[in-house]
Amino acid sequence: MKPIAIFRHSPTEGAGQFALFLTEHAIPWQMIHIDQGEAVPADASAFSGLVFMGGPMSVNDDLPWIAKVLDLIRDAYAKDVSLLGHCLGGQLMSKALGGVVTKNPVKELGWGKVTVADNDIARQWFGDIHEFDSFHWHGETFSLPPGATLLMSSAHCVNQAYAIGKHLGMQCHVEMTEHMIRDWCENGAQEILDNLSSPGVQSAEVIQAEMHDKLPPLHAVANRLYRQWLHGVTQHR
Repeated sequence: MKPIAIFRHSPTEGAGQFALFLTEHAIPWQMIHIDQGEAVPADASAFSGLVFMGGPMSVNDDLPWIAKVLDLIRDAYAKDVSLLGHCLGGQLMSKALGGVVTKNPVKELGWGKVTVADNDIARQWFGDIHEFDSFHWHGETFSLPPGATLLMSSAHCVNQAYAIGKHLGMQCHVEMTEHMIRDWCENGAQEILDNLSSPGVQSAEVIQAEMHDKLPPLHAVANRLYRQWLHGVTQHR
């Protein structure tokens, strides 16, 4: 099986629970460190799937690697190579496939409930899960690219996830681990303080106090989504 390529755009935004899931299932994977200047591959068919993690930048920023990533996503879509995006990754997928990324009405930083959409495609991904507490860290939002189906929403962000066939793009972070949360609260301390008046923002103390109860069920949701996504990967190989 060809490896799954995981794209890291920031040192603190690694693969988290997704990497643990792949390792537990003996699925080969390769990290491509965009944040360290590693080259964006030109041919998506070298991989079983492409997975894009988060990052503090905007997909609308003038960064040299963004156009190459957008081209790679389009190449993967054309070649039926499975795509998976987390936050910035979901935004990159949306923009590459015809959507737009704009400022969200409010920032979401911390834990927040998401509601699963009432449609057959959402049920394929989530089963009998109707809502859950996810982790959020974003100030922008994507539109649904042409042909996409909405999978979930939150009170402060309508488009929290979408599917296009076997491809999944998410705005929220289901991949979080305790270590990642502590890192983000430390590195994003000023961002939290600057936005505490937002209804979608929690203090670092609350975020970390809640993670012990909320991470295990979040990992259960993540593993279900990853298993569903993996079906598309294994069917293609």
